[in-house]
Amino acid sequence: MSNPLAGDPRPASLRRPPALVPGDRVAVLTISSPVDQDALSAGLDTLRFAGLEPVVYPSARDVGSFRPYLAGDDARRAGDLLAALTDPGIAGILFACGGSGSQRTIETMPWDTLVGLQPKILAGYSDVTAILEAVAVKLGWSSLLSTMVATSGVRPHYSYGSMLRTLMRPEQATTICYPDAVPIRAGRARGMTLGGCLTLLASSIGTDSSLPASGGILLIEETEEEDYRLDRMLTQLRRSGYLRDVAAVIAGTFTDCGEQAAVEQILAERLGDLGVPVLARANVGHGCPFQAFPIGVAAELDADAGTLTLLDPPLRPRSAAEAPATGAAITASSQPQGAL
Repeated sequence: MSNPLAGDPRPASLRRPPALVPGDRVAVLTISSPVDQDALSAGLDTLRFAGLEPVVYPSARDVGSFRPYLAGDDARRAGDLLAALTDPGIAGILFACGGSGSQRTIETMPWDTLVGLQPKILAGYSDVTAILEAVAVKLGWSSLLSTMVATSGVRPHYSYGSMLRTLMRPEQATTICYPDAVPIRAGRARGMTLGGCLTLLASSIGTDSSLPASGGILLIEETEEEDYRLDRMLTQLRRSGYLRDVAAVIAGTFTDCGEQAAVEQILAERLGDLGVPVLARANVGHGCPFQAFPIGVAAELDADAGTLTLLDPPLRPRSAAEAPATGAAITASSQPQGAL
C-alpha cells in the first residue's frame, strides 16, 4: 500500500521553549477566574515533589476582589502574566485554573513589548486556550494544552503525570496514543497542532489573536454545552473560514454535553464533509484522564490507528545559556502592580 503522505512537505513547528529541569522556578498564576485554594495547595505540593519551585503570583490568591468570576481586575491578571514572561528567573508559566476572563487579559496585554523574547513554556487548557492562541500568533511560540496546577476530576495523577512528562522529558512524549478513539473519517495527515476549548476558539474568531486552522491538526473539546450550542459553534468555525484547508481534526472530550452518540453525530455532520481525517473520543480535555497536547508542533495524525506522532519533541533541550537567573520568590506584597 502506498504512503498517502509520500512527497508531502514537512510542516514547521513554532519556536519551541526549552524543557523544564529540576530546580526551575515556575510561575503559578491565573488569567481567568479565582482558583480553589485547597486544590491549588495540593498542586503546588505536586510540583515541588517533581523538583520544580512554584512561585505563586497574586492572581492565584485573589478570590474575586473585582468580580466574582475574575481573579482580580484586568491589570492584576495581565500584570502577573507580563511579569512572569519578562522575569529571567522564571522558566515557565503553569496556569492555576481556567474559568473566564482570558479574553480580557489578552486585550490588556502590551504584546508589542514582548516581541523578541526567548520563548517560555505556557501550560493550561479550558479558558487558557485563548492565551495559547495569542502567544502563537503574537510571539510565534509553541505551548502546551494540559491539565492545570489546581487539577481535579478523573484520575488527576494521570493528567498531572502527562503534563510533567511533556514539560520535563519531552523526548519521551512524541508518540501520543488515544486508546479509546474512533475515526469519524479515516486517513492520515500532517500539520501543525493547534486548538483547544471550542467556546474559546469560536470567541477568538475575528480578533488579532485567533490562530487559523489552515494546514493544521485541530483539537477541539468542550464541557457543559448543549448540543445546539456545539452545532452553532462548529457552524461558526465553518462559515467564518476558520476551517478552510484544515489538515485534520481531533475531537477530545465533550463532558456533560449530552449523549456521546448525539455529540458525535453533530461532529460528523459539521466536520465529516471537510475531506480530512477526523478522530473522536481522544482523551484530551475536560472530565477525563487528560493527555497533554502540544500546540504549535509539527505532527502526523493516523486516524485509523488513533495515534498522533510529533515530528519534533514538544519542547527542546535547554542550552547552558538559557539557564534561568535565580532570584527571590515573588509575593503579593512585592509583585509590581503598575507594569502596564
